[in-house]
Amino acid sequence: MDFTKVGIGRKLQLEELEWLRIEAYQNARIYKEKTKAFHDHYIHKKDFQEGDEVLLYNSRLRFIPRKLHSRWDGPFKVKEVKPYGVVELFHPQSGATFKVNSHRVKKYRGYKSPREVEVFLLEDAPKGGEA
Repeated sequence: MDFTKVGIGRKLQLEELEWLRIEAYQNARIYKEKTKAFHDHYIHKKDFQEGDEVLLYNSRLRFIPRKLHSRWDGPFKVKEVKPYGVVELFHPQSGATFKVNSHRVKKYRGYKSPREVEVFLLEDAPKGGEA
């Protein structure tokens, strides 16, 4: 047995192991960057201005047993947008104003009426061998 050859072989193995570790670290970093970019692509930024109509999420509905009850109340008007995600809302019918976190509101796009449906009357098709 030659201990010098064994020592050189062991050093090569350790160096190869270190390169594999560095490559795995780089691959994990690339994967995390791609996953973050994919996730961030689907995040919609909420920018509210004064006068916007918004819906307010009602988080207390879980105690109400009705399944089909909407979790969104409103529409409310944005009275003022304050720093750190605070939105001051104004209820047009009652005149009440209150502050909520901007994570609890979403923009109201208005009532969409159903599309007008065209009615086509089908004529009776010829029967049997009639043409």
